[in-house]
Amino acid sequence: MTKRKKKDKKKFSEKLLHKYRLVILNEDTFEERVAFKLSRLNVISLSVIFSILLIVGTSVLIVFTPLKEYIPGYSSSALKQKATRLSLKVDSLENQVAINNNYYQSIRAILSGEIPVEEFNEDSTYKTQISNIKSEELQPTLAENKLRERVESNDKFNLLEQAVQKTDLSLFPPVTGRITEAYNAEIKHYAVDIVTVKDKPVKTVADGTVIFSEWTASTGYVIIIEHSFGLISVYKHNAELLKAQGDLVKSGEVIAITGNTGELSTGPHLHFELWVDGYPVNPQDYITFEE
Repeated sequence: MTKRKKKDKKKFSEKLLHKYRLVILNEDTFEERVAFKLSRLNVISLSVIFSILLIVGTSVLIVFTPLKEYIPGYSSSALKQKATRLSLKVDSLENQVAINNNYYQSIRAILSGEIPVEEFNEDSTYKTQISNIKSEELQPTLAENKLRERVESNDKFNLLEQAVQKTDLSLFPPVTGRITEAYNAEIKHYAVDIVTVKDKPVKTVADGTVIFSEWTASTGYVIIIEHSFGLISVYKHNAELLKAQGDLVKSGEVIAITGNTGELSTGPHLHFELWVDGYPVNPQDYITFEE
C-alpha cells in the first residue's frame, strides 16, 4: 500500500512538471508562429498570480477611486450631506404647499360666498397655517437623536482626512523632537507634547490666519491659527510670539519661539493640538515629529 502511494505521488509530481508545447500556427500555411513550453505547474502558478493581481487591482480601484460609491450599502459623507439638504428642502416645500393649499381654500370660500370679502386677510391665512403646527412636531424623535449621534461618531474622525483631501495639502511639522506625552482622549489630553531645545522656531502646519495670539497664565504664550475647511492648529508654552491676531501665514512659516512659559509647563517643549470642526484629532496620525 505504501509503495502504491509513493508511486501515485511520483506520477502526480511528474504530471505537474511534465513539459507541454503550446504552438500557434498560421491557419493557411501551417507555419509555426509562436511556441511556448509549459507545464501544468506553470499554468497553475500563472493562474494564481493573475487572480491575486486581479483581486489587488480591483481592491485598489474600489478604495482609491469614486467607484466605491456605486457599491450597494456604501454612502460617502458628501452624499449624506446632500441627502440632508434635500430632506430639509423637501420639508420646506411641503410646508409651503400646505400654506398655499390653505390660501386657495380661503379664496374658494370667498368666491363661493361662504366668507365675506371684508373678513378675509391674507396674512391671517398664513399665520393660521403656521399656528396649526404643533411644537411637538418640530422636536426630533428618539430614533432621530440616536441616528444623529451615530452619524456624528462615525464621521468626526474622518474630518481631517476630508479637509486634507479638499485642500490638497500636506501638514508641515511645527517642530521636531521627542514626544513625552501623546494624544489621549480618555484623559482629555487633546495634544502632543514635543520636547525641544529652548528658542527653537515654531512653524505653522499650513496656510491660514492667526485668530489668537496672547499670553495665558496656565499655558504661557499661545498662538492659534485657522486654516481652510474648519482646520485649527494650536501652539502653547512658547517663549515668544512672532505673529499677531489677523496676520496671514504660509505653510512652514515661523510663528513663534519654543519655551517654558505658563503654570502647566515643566520644561522647554511645544504643546500642539489639531481641531477640525470643533473635534480634536490626533496630530501623530498626520504629522511626523521625530527628527
